[in-house]
Amino acid sequence: MNIKKVSLACAVLTVSNTCTAGNDTSGNLLAEAIAHAGHQCVRRDIVKKNIYQIRRIISDWIADARVQVIIIAGGTGFSHRHSTSLAITPLLDEQLPGFGERLRHIFYEENGSAALHSRALAGFANHTLIFSLPGSTEACHTAWTRLLRDQLDSTHQPSNFATQFDSSPTAHLTSLL
Repeated sequence: MNIKKVSLACAVLTVSNTCTAGNDTSGNLLAEAIAHAGHQCVRRDIVKKNIYQIRRIISDWIADARVQVIIIAGGTGFSHRHSTSLAITPLLDEQLPGFGERLRHIFYEENGSAALHSRALAGFANHTLIFSLPGSTEACHTAWTRLLRDQLDSTHQPSNFATQFDSSPTAHLTSLL
């Protein structure tokens, strides 16, 4: 059985009160990993930890027919300053609870009980797959190498998220018309 490799159109958002385009190591890592895996990074931005600004950007990307996958780095900690999960959850049509559970398990293996502070999550909204990761470069690397890389690879067996998409970034538009 010959499985076709699908290239996905991805967007990367860094949520941080201190990052700039010049020092966004987590965003850079994710954009490079996306390209290395044969996908395209079609949108990229940095936003402060403000629930409404995060929601504005993600809503725009969910509505953008060119974006199939959104990866968010940052704002998932357990404190009032970390608002990414609060911003994203109401936008989701469906959550994928296994993603956050598994990622916290991986983080627990690496960092112990501090993993409980992560509110990493994933879900679908308007045919767009959304992953929200902790902001540290190490956590983004772990999430990419241990979960995302395989799940965004259409040839990964026995299953993956990439097969939910047609090979064309705008192919899902016909189902919306």
